[in-house]
Amino acid sequence: MARKVFFSFHYDRDVRRIQQVRQSWVIRERGAAQPFYDKAEFEDAKRRVGGIENWIEEQLSGCSVTAVLFGRETYDRPWVKHEILRSYERKMGILAIDIHSVRDPLYGTDQQGRNPLEHWSAKGVPFTSIYRTYDWVRDDGYNNIGGWIERAARDAGK
Repeated sequence: MARKVFFSFHYDRDVRRIQQVRQSWVIRERGAAQPFYDKAEFEDAKRRVGGIENWIEEQLSGCSVTAVLFGRETYDRPWVKHEILRSYERKMGILAIDIHSVRDPLYGTDQQGRNPLEHWSAKGVPFTSIYRTYDWVRDDGYNNIGGWIERAARDAGK
């Protein structure tokens, strides 16, 4: 089943790694929009009334899963934290995918960063114990992302 998925990530640092994930994500319906935004769209959101927060709400609307794609510096990004919290509050499926081993065409692979799900817990249980985390390279994300997304949706009752 094709799902509408919200992807949360640190744009400036990881955009070229994200593009590789994006190009491999083939489970969307034919003709459907890419499940990613570009920087121009994000910059435009900053200037609108309600700014980024309203834009994130619009993007989350209709999604059943949030995939947090994290690299070296994603952990402390305030909007990534916000997106994870709002996804939890909306009872969406959540998964994290470590992308540090994805080869950036300009800079190669990166050092591993902390999982942004570590910021949160529910009833004393860390999100890292509730939601699954994968490594894009080690866990063969190219071939498995569809299953990961489907499992996160099922786990959330979606």
